[in-house]
Amino acid sequence: MAQLTDDCFAFGGPLLTVDDVERLIAERVSPVAETETVRLRQARGRALAIDVTAPVSLPPFDNSAVDGYAVRHSDLTGGGETRLEIGAAVLAGHASANLKPGQAIRIFTGAPMPDGADTVFMQEDCRVEGNTVVLPHGLKAGANRRLKSEDVKAGSVVLPAGTRLAVHHIAMAAAVGLTELVVRRPVRVAIFSTGDEIVEPGKPLPEAAVYDANRALLVAMAEALGADVTDLGILKDEENVLAGALAGAAANADLVLTSGGVSTGDADYVRKAVEQMGTLTFWRTAIKPGRPVAMGVLRGDAGATAAFAGLPGNPVAAFVTFARIVRPLLLRLAGARAEPLIAHPVRAAFSYKKKAGRREYVRVSLARAADGVFEATKYAQDGAGVISSLTETDGLIELPEDVTGVMPGDMAGFISYAALIGG
Repeated sequence: MAQLTDDCFAFGGPLLTVDDVERLIAERVSPVAETETVRLRQARGRALAIDVTAPVSLPPFDNSAVDGYAVRHSDLTGGGETRLEIGAAVLAGHASANLKPGQAIRIFTGAPMPDGADTVFMQEDCRVEGNTVVLPHGLKAGANRRLKSEDVKAGSVVLPAGTRLAVHHIAMAAAVGLTELVVRRPVRVAIFSTGDEIVEPGKPLPEAAVYDANRALLVAMAEALGADVTDLGILKDEENVLAGALAGAAANADLVLTSGGVSTGDADYVRKAVEQMGTLTFWRTAIKPGRPVAMGVLRGDAGATAAFAGLPGNPVAAFVTFARIVRPLLLRLAGARAEPLIAHPVRAAFSYKKKAGRREYVRVSLARAADGVFEATKYAQDGAGVISSLTETDGLIELPEDVTGVMPGDMAGFISYAALIGG
């Protein structure tokens, strides 16, 4: 289980910025302690628990980077073409050949360099005449040769602890001969929705009710980050029911995640239920959409603790706050190093005003303009409940706290939905 103090999310300021959120998580949240050993095929998306040290060097021997002819650079003439006798051929996976003075060895990509050879000519740059090869002038010594350990030195750390394993990390592990990796166990996340107006998709829709989109959204986003998700369904707005559900979830989960019912209204029962079962720190987060975000610690049976995150009820706000607040928390619990979201510069094709002091995210579509620059067009509807504003756009423009507006032609930072989801 995650080990959390009751006050790990405490913040004394009037409004918490996105940077404050990431700093508190990095400083005060510890990863799950349990580890397991998995095969490489099961490792993608998991966080390394220990450093991975290379048992062999890469490459393990000097070899050719191209198909061509291996030579001693000292055998080349000072100017013009050089004609050398063709010796033996060396194939990848076969023993090296001896290189005699004044000779060139036919060599293929990945084959070991012959003793004495230090340079490889690409075959398309050469001309074969009988049993000789004509080599062009001007190739530098050492060209097209891969040196032993130039990629990885045996004994060096190739993948540090905390790496969230992507396909290229798995390729590195395989390249140094590993078949298994030690990773932290998946973070256990319990998710439920609240509200008397929420109905399970597929069931009849009463008047004044809506289907539950948030739970499907949050389950998918958590699973994309490698979490082991328990779906607790929809809970009605009854304080005691919610308190019992929270306590049960905290006994088995590292993170309990809800949507709806976390603002300061009389009908927001999640806040009251959390205060019964643990400690709640309201993060009046300086973010739009999504200001009402609650964070805290729940106490379960036998002293177990779980982090709690209560997200807004509007789907777009739930999406943004998960991506910018829950995502770093979930990665930290998983033992993964922080993965900053990089905003790529695009040109705005819209006007927008905002308040200073909060970070805002504007839903946009991208298109390449006539001059080749990508331009962002704002979605027509701003509402935090407009799901089509996500499905019909490409990502978000991130407007920092010190920005008060955007005009057409301004450059702004764009984050794609794929980066935000981060699977």
